[in-house]
Amino acid sequence: MITFQMNNGALEIRRGDEVIHKISAGDFFCEVGTADTSFSMNRGSFKISEEVLDKRALYIREIKIKENWTTLYLTEGRVRLQTEYGGERLKVSFLGLSIYDKLWFRIPALPWEAVFGTGETFSEFNLRGQSTTVWVSEHINAKQVATKLVKNFLHIGKPERRKKFHKYASYYVQPTFLSSRKYFFHADATSISRFDFTNVREHLIEINELSPLYFGFGKTYEDVLANLTDLIGRQPTLPDWVFDGEILGIQGGTEIMDQKVHTALEHGMKVAGVWIQDWEGRRVTAVGKQLFWNWEWDKELYPDLDKRIAQYGEKGIRVLGYCNPFLAVEKPLYQLAADKGYCVKDKDGDDYLVTITTFPAAMVDLTNPDAYNWIKEIIKTNMIDFGLAGWMADFGEYLPTDCVLFSGEDPVSVHNIWPTLWAKVNREALQESGMEGKLMFFTRSGYTDTVKYSTMMWNGDNHVDFTFDLGLPSVIPAMLSLTCCGFGLSHSDIGGYTTFFNLKRSEELLMRWREMNAFSPVLRGHEGLNPDLNAQFDASEAVLRHGAAMSAIHAALKPYLMDADRYNHEHGVGIVRPLFFYYNEQRAFLETHEYLLGRDILVAPVITEGAVTREVYLPDDEWIHAPSGTEFRGGTYTVSAPIGAIPVFYRKKADASVHEMFASITFPKEREIYG
Repeated sequence: MITFQMNNGALEIRRGDEVIHKISAGDFFCEVGTADTSFSMNRGSFKISEEVLDKRALYIREIKIKENWTTLYLTEGRVRLQTEYGGERLKVSFLGLSIYDKLWFRIPALPWEAVFGTGETFSEFNLRGQSTTVWVSEHINAKQVATKLVKNFLHIGKPERRKKFHKYASYYVQPTFLSSRKYFFHADATSISRFDFTNVREHLIEINELSPLYFGFGKTYEDVLANLTDLIGRQPTLPDWVFDGEILGIQGGTEIMDQKVHTALEHGMKVAGVWIQDWEGRRVTAVGKQLFWNWEWDKELYPDLDKRIAQYGEKGIRVLGYCNPFLAVEKPLYQLAADKGYCVKDKDGDDYLVTITTFPAAMVDLTNPDAYNWIKEIIKTNMIDFGLAGWMADFGEYLPTDCVLFSGEDPVSVHNIWPTLWAKVNREALQESGMEGKLMFFTRSGYTDTVKYSTMMWNGDNHVDFTFDLGLPSVIPAMLSLTCCGFGLSHSDIGGYTTFFNLKRSEELLMRWREMNAFSPVLRGHEGLNPDLNAQFDASEAVLRHGAAMSAIHAALKPYLMDADRYNHEHGVGIVRPLFFYYNEQRAFLETHEYLLGRDILVAPVITEGAVTREVYLPDDEWIHAPSGTEFRGGTYTVSAPIGAIPVFYRKKADASVHEMFASITFPKEREIYG
């Protein structure tokens, strides 16, 4: 419990018997100022420049203690320190400083300290030594794709090569970090912010508003996450059908869907669902097969889809769709929205058209209550009432900072929370339809409140390769960093998404990715940006046999995954967890490409092309190698890892139900896959 105590003229902030911080009158506290920040956007990527106009240091003049809060009187304004959450959380509020719009705040650090979070990070997990900008953006921009294509063509790219961390952006950002010292920091801000972890003695936080700041503590990392998610919210449990096997990614129309589902079932795949992202129509562009963003059933492409939904449902197969907050300007829903004034405007009062890849689209203005309810009713009527069991709620990163909103708010202050408004629309559609817990949607972008509104994240448009920053390996730190921010449910497209020219998905990549996702909350495929260049789930007999085995494994994990899902809902501790949560070992804090699935399963996906073995770090415990039954103690080992035998270990001390579960699981032999 946090308490305040004056000792020899100094304020001691204590947690139990430990003094976690000490300050006195005359001490430096923070810096405040004003700044002129400008933004330019190109296809969801932003260039940001800032000129600081005023910056001044604030010092403590006087300290006054009350029972559960303390006031620090500064050279300007004052600060209130107040305890919450049974005394395990400290809230810092700035008062009387409204003339300033920028804050620089320093948190004491230790040289060995590790930090995690600030949103969804792909190329790194432990952010010590890094700096990051908290601003919702496209993670993968056109320049990165072009560079990758050239390197692939010239055969000069190395999978492990990464740019400097600060040069990457992210779909999901959050002004939150988790420290290895068992505390979290969170800023209740919506503006752009920056976190600098490069100094060994302090963490520098820079926020373009004087928002409340929170520090939360716990005896364990689980306690810390419970504290954090008590503050910012948690996800509901997923529908139980999600764990029944693979959700096949299919597109192209009713006939193709039927053929592919038949093929999957004929080969023994356990099919939980069919995700048809083009249910509302498809457009072919210079970059691939994309979608017509008109949220109505395309009866020409998918004749009898309403009947298929019912027929598949009788077999236990759900049908999922797709939507986003844009509208295709060529289609009827846009004309209706435009006539009603429901779209985001430019400074001339016209609908603001944003170029996504090669085509423009309008945005529904979610700050307009009528527009908000209009798009929500479309989701309820055209998707939920139609019978879709879930959908990808895509995008949310693209709100321009020079647009005009119905609310009159500055779009700079709304940009980061735009994806939370989009998640809220979708969640309310579920709730108002009485379908919460029966259906689910998965979002790509996010900010703080997405934690409590979205039912599931997915890791975005990863490249169809083995590169550490954009391909298969990158989704592991992405899931782990989301967990550290309090979002405990995430998954990735089997095989990745971004595809064209010489960037194409191999059968090996597809199978390695599927093995990993079988040991994740959701096993869902995607045909990718250009399906014709990618290996799909029915690419060959070997891939189909592999799919049958992995979908059966995922289904066998259902009771275990449902328990972990409930635990996340109740305590905010994600299904996918870092090793350091339970093992206080240096390597555990550095491990980026292994994870715990729940408490008892350790997963070490094969992340190298052509590999048949995998070096695995096992923390100090007793482990059983699931494919072979061999027992291991803590240490580093090289284990066999042919296709079909992902290195997965479970704790010998796990409950008997875990042992029984793995006794029922069969990992296929490579010869059984390839015949």
